[in-house]
Amino acid sequence: MSVLPLVFTSGWASGINAYAVVLLFGIFGATGLTDEVPESLQRTDVLVVAGVLFLCEAVADKIPYVDSAWDSVHTVIRPIAGAVVAALLAGQDGSLPQLAAGAVGGTTALLSHFVKAGTRMAVNTSPEPFSNVALSLAEDLGVAALVTFAIFNPVAASIIAAVLLALGLAILFFLAQKIRRFLRRRSQRREEKRLVGATAGRRAARLQPPPDESDHF
Repeated sequence: MSVLPLVFTSGWASGINAYAVVLLFGIFGATGLTDEVPESLQRTDVLVVAGVLFLCEAVADKIPYVDSAWDSVHTVIRPIAGAVVAALLAGQDGSLPQLAAGAVGGTTALLSHFVKAGTRMAVNTSPEPFSNVALSLAEDLGVAALVTFAIFNPVAASIIAAVLLALGLAILFFLAQKIRRFLRRRSQRREEKRLVGATAGRRAARLQPPPDESDHF
C-alpha cells in the first residue's frame, strides 16, 4: 500500500510518455535521489535505450498525424511499460502485491494513453501545427514535473494524477459525443441531398414531353 501512490502516478505518466518515465526513474535512482527505484531501471543500457526512444518520441509527437500513428503503435507498448515499471517499483518477485501493482500501473497507463491519443486526434483536425507542438511540450513537462514530485510526495502526486486522468476522460467523452453528433448530421445532410436529387430527377422525367410518334412515318 505504501508504494501504491507512486505506482498510480507512474502508470498515468507511462500512458503519456513511457520512455520519459523509465528515463527519469532510472536517473533518480542512479544519482541516489531515491531508494524506491529498483536497480534494473538504473542500468546503463536501459537508460541509453530509454533516452534514444524518448528523443524519437519527442520528435514524432510534435508532427501532425505522425503523432497519431505513433500513438497507435504504442497502444500496447505504453500499458505494458506502465505495468512493468509498477511491478518493479512494488518489488517482491511474483508476490500478490507486485501483481496487483502491475495491474494498477498497466490499467492506469492504458486509460491515460486513450486520453492522449484521443486528444491528439482531435487536435490534428486543426490545420496549423503549433497546437501539436504546444500540447506535446505540455505533456512532456507535465510528466517530468509529476514524476519528480512523486519521488518526494507520492500521495499528493497521485491525487494530481487522478484529477488529471478524470479530467482527461471527461474531455475525451465530450469530444467523442461532439464527433458522433457531427458525423450523424453529415450523414443526414448527405441523405437529404440524395433524396432531393432523386425527387428532382423524377420531376424532370414527368415534365419531359412525350416523343413525337409522327417521326416514325
